[in-house]
Amino acid sequence: MAFATPLIVYLLAFYAYPLVRSFDLSVHDYNIRAFVQGNAEYVGFANYVDVMQNPLFAQALWNTFLFVFVSLLFQYALGLALAVFFKRRFPLSSVLRALFLIPWLLPLIVSASVWAWMMNSDAGVLNSFLGVIGIDPVNWLTSPESALASVIIANIWLGIPFNLVILYSGLQNIPDEVYEAAALDGAGPWKVFWRVTFPLLRPVSAITLLLGLVYTLKVVDIVWVMTKGGPANSSLTLAVWSYREAFGTGQPDFSPAAAIGNILIIIALIFGLAYVNLQRKVEH
Repeated sequence: MAFATPLIVYLLAFYAYPLVRSFDLSVHDYNIRAFVQGNAEYVGFANYVDVMQNPLFAQALWNTFLFVFVSLLFQYALGLALAVFFKRRFPLSSVLRALFLIPWLLPLIVSASVWAWMMNSDAGVLNSFLGVIGIDPVNWLTSPESALASVIIANIWLGIPFNLVILYSGLQNIPDEVYEAAALDGAGPWKVFWRVTFPLLRPVSAITLLLGLVYTLKVVDIVWVMTKGGPANSSLTLAVWSYREAFGTGQPDFSPAAAIGNILIIIALIFGLAYVNLQRKVEH
């Protein structure tokens, strides 16, 4: 108990209390006056009903799905490809692998600002490059058709190093004897990957995708710096909508923001429970 007490105190202070407080915010009508006077009206689940009946909910939910699914797909695929590439020893491989970690080490505000500058419609480096090869400029961040794709591209770039590090560690734990046996059986590189590497990497892949899902669901800073959820809410996700309700408008509305945040927690919890169930099946 002496060893467990610091962890229990930490979990209660930084996990349990915020969750309880967030639920309390979502079932009361909190505003600045209610915070000061301490007399917020209890409204039950009315905030959840209002959020789900809001026309923005369906759009934000769909944008969140696209943002998470496409980001995870490309982050995992590119991270796995790089992990397999770096498994082969060659000169300067350690240096190149370290350089790939730079996006992961930079503050997200800095990375988002750099991408916003690169995708600027008038003076961005991407449009300058497109002009050189004879392609018309693209309104990356100011067009409803391309804003969501733009923030997805930036998020993919930021998430590749995480996938690379975790998957590379998983590859290092696969015994060389397995590859030697496959080579003796006449398996080529492609068959070795699909029949040996990929199946043995499945547990590491599952936790990588789960952590990536939880992280991507709650992304706010990248989208907020680049588009603020616009234009015309075309890049609005549930996390950004929650932040905008609480802090991004002239009149903060904390209760709907808490309700949206709790919906995100439920979504993450569903996938977490699915992962635990999958791990139990694998163990048995």
